Amino acid sequence: MRSYERLNSMVTKAQTRGRRYHHGMATTGTVDADVRRAQLTNLLSEDERVRIDELAVRFDVSPMTIRRDLEWLEAQGLARRVRGGAVAIPAPSQFGDRRNQRLAEKREIARKARSLIPMTGTIALDASTTINMLAETIGGRAQLTVCTNASQTFHALSRLDGVQAILTGGTMERSTGSLVGPFANQAARALRTDVCFLSAAALDVADGGSEVSVAEAEIKQTFADRAELVVMCVDSTKLGKRAAARSVPLEMVSVLVTELNPSDPRLAAYRRFADIL
Repeated sequence: MRSYERLNSMVTKAQTRGRRYHHGMATTGTVDADVRRAQLTNLLSEDERVRIDELAVRFDVSPMTIRRDLEWLEAQGLARRVRGGAVAIPAPSQFGDRRNQRLAEKREIARKARSLIPMTGTIALDASTTINMLAETIGGRAQLTVCTNASQTFHALSRLDGVQAILTGGTMERSTGSLVGPFANQAARALRTDVCFLSAAALDVADGGSEVSVAEAEIKQTFADRAELVVMCVDSTKLGKRAAARSVPLEMVSVLVTELNPSDPRLAAYRRFADIL
């Protein structure tokens, strides 16, 4: 059971046992801490960032109590503490759930990245929905081999003239729908590619790309290791964030593609690592 599901279960039990809870604020005792932490999780999912001083007022508790709550959420993999508060950690979600999120941004990223796809040669595409959008815009090629660890992307590529699609195989990551694990990594490692196109659950200047699971991070690292050119495609909501498992450091990224204008100040810190599209 996921951590936030456990928290919701704890809240239900607390309310069933008739513990005191008034106007959205916890009172005292262990059960009240469970309720407060569940509400903190909900706040993080809505706002993505919370501040200790504001939470202390909201829940009528001391800042130290909020710090302990945030430490607990971080241990559960639900948050990452930052100065003065905490930020949400991206959670796993199924391909279909992610596919229709931020469509306009993904289309703009795909439009920009399409110019980097060669007519011939070998490329790799990861299992993200952003890269799936790119795959659907490729069009006919002269003689292009494309390796991917996403069944949806494989089927989209299989319909294109001049494109030989290769599916890595591997174990289905239930939380995301990606193919991962030793067999997927072995297949990805077998090909030397001209370009690999990756997305990320989060992209931070210090940590580089990161993913919701170690298995997701490993397959993306393998794709990057075997590529002459690494193209990172992320929408701006992922910038400055970190997920559970590090994948590709920014030192390996040659081109960063977002929906933003390349001169946007939000991209300033990334310019020393990669060309910006």
